[in-house]
Amino acid sequence: MKKKLVFILVVGLVGGIGFFNFSLTQETQKSDQQSTATTIPLTLDNLRPRASYDPGGRRDPFKDLIGKGRVSGPASTEGGQLSIENATLVGIVKTQKGYVAVISGPQQMPFFLRIGDKLADGYIFDINSSQVIFRKTHDRGFPLMRPINVVKEINPEER
Repeated sequence: MKKKLVFILVVGLVGGIGFFNFSLTQETQKSDQQSTATTIPLTLDNLRPRASYDPGGRRDPFKDLIGKGRVSGPASTEGGQLSIENATLVGIVKTQKGYVAVISGPQQMPFFLRIGDKLADGYIFDINSSQVIFRKTHDRGFPLMRPINVVKEINPEER
């Protein structure tokens, strides 16, 4: 008998709460309909101006500080797929203008790179007769606090 009474009370309370919530949602819907009727339509004329940056003689905080210097234009590979880790040093060629590194990418395609040419995560810092020094400026897409020099050498048998 007590179980039936408790069950009836619980069902009655749950039903009452559901009815109360239903009536509240109807009231809020009515108030939302009234408030939407009074809003002003947004056009380009009445929008606030977007934020702008005035340097005021200071340096631009969004400009790459490491990118200054001897680094040349766009990346040497399509889409920046050639990174320092997957670059294999095949050879070094001496020309009248200096040294040129012959580097093989992940698709086994050769690239002829000079000092300052960009890769996906850095650039070529220096080339001499037996080694290429890469300067790694990014790791997994994030800039490094301190650049890391990565040296790749030619085997003595291949010189």
